[in-house]
Formats: sequence, C-alpha cells, structure tokens
Amino acid sequence: MNLNGKAALITGGAKRIGRTTALELARRGCDIAIHYCNSRSDAEETAQLVEAEGRKAALLQADLSDASAAAALPGRAAEALGRLNILVNNASVFEEMSLQSFSIDDWQRTLAVNLTAPMVLSNAAFPLLRADKAGRIVNLSDIAAERPWPNHLAYCVSKAALSCLTVALAGAMAPDVHVNAVALGIALFPDHYDDAKRRELIRNVPAMRAGTLEEVAATIAFLVAGSDYITGAVLPCDGGRSIAW
Repeated sequence: MNLNGKAALITGGAKRIGRTTALELARRGCDIAIHYCNSRSDAEETAQLVEAEGRKAALLQADLSDASAAAALPGRAAEALGRLNILVNNASVFEEMSLQSFSIDDWQRTLAVNLTAPMVLSNAAFPLLRADKAGRIVNLSDIAAERPWPNHLAYCVSKAALSCLTVALAGAMAPDVHVNAVALGIALFPDHYDDAKRRELIRNVPAMRAGTLEEVAATIAFLVAGSDYITGAVLPCDGGRSIAW
C-alpha cells in the first residue's frame, strides 16, 4: 500500500516504539494521530518531529483501561486527520507478576490495556479502515506469548491472547482490512535491568544483540506497506530468540 496521504493512529505513540513508528510512517507519507495517556510533553515532542517531516500530527489523550475512551479514539483520529487508514495497537502495560504477587486489580488492568483495548479500538476503527478497502491493523505482541515467563503472568497471557485476536480479526475483517502482529523479542530493555541482566538475555539471542526501535518500526511499516497479500500473520522481530529458547 502506498502510504502517501494516509492517516495512522498509533496508541502509546508519544515515545519509544510508538514515537519511532510515528516517524517511520510520517517519512513514508502518513499523517499521524499520536495517542498518549500521561506523557503529554513526550507526545508534543513527537508531534513536532512528525510535523518536521511535513506531515500533520494530532494529539489524542485517553486512558485505554477505560473501554469507552478507547472506543472513541478512532473517530477522534479520523475527525482530526480527515480519515483513518492504519491502526497500530502499540500501547502496553509491562509489569512483573508472579503467582506470589498476583493481584486481581493489576491483572485486570494489564488485560484491559493489552488485550481489551486493542479489540475495542479495532472494532471501532473497522468502519473507517474498510472505507477504501485497504485498511491495516498492526498489533504489538511478544514472543513470550509462546513461552511465557512465570514472573510476568498477566503480561504474557495478554500477549498470547492478542496474538490469537490478531488471527481471529484477520478472518473477521477480510478482505477489506489486513490484520497482523509483530512479536517482539528484545527491543527495549526495562530501565531497571542492569548490565549483567542485559548480557544474560542477549546470550540467548542468535543475532547476539538486542534489536533497535528502528528495526521494530521498519517491521511495522513492512506489514502496513510492504505487501498486500499478508494478513493473519504474527511476525517475530526478535533476532532469532524464539527459536533458541
């Protein structure tokens, strides 16, 4: 799909993967609706970077744990940009949760943001995305969906369900909207991981390094624009880690 003149909504678009993806799609010709929850200043900076690429940027605040707020986002994006062609479900909660530290409130909040919000957003976006019969949805999943970590129970379960949802929606939305996912490996270390922890994790990656935000954004862009014959795919972007566990 030619992205020139298209419009994309990126959840969690203020920083990290969201910002890098916003800039990648802007460089390819997209106007960008940047969703954020609390990171207003980061979102404003991302908007400035998008506008520096000659594209229009819109800032949309919403708490994705509120389903009604999530449902309103696609319409708000289309109103701000004049259309909506692409939805990138990037926003995510990543918190430790073991069996011993299980909390029903934390569990429900993680699933609300990581699973329910992408479903609600996709459902609300569908009439807009199908308008030109070339809509795209990309979900950000994780290779831990296949081999879950026992100290991140809610996160891993939410991402496994999101991968399943990706395939289900690809069938439900065909042929007008293509739905795919990127299953991340190591793209961005949590701030609290020390150098020893980071080296330990990289030893399990055949590529022998962490990925970059730019590589993730390029993978998302490929699923949006690189082929018109891919839907229902969950594409690893992990340096081979998923085959080495």
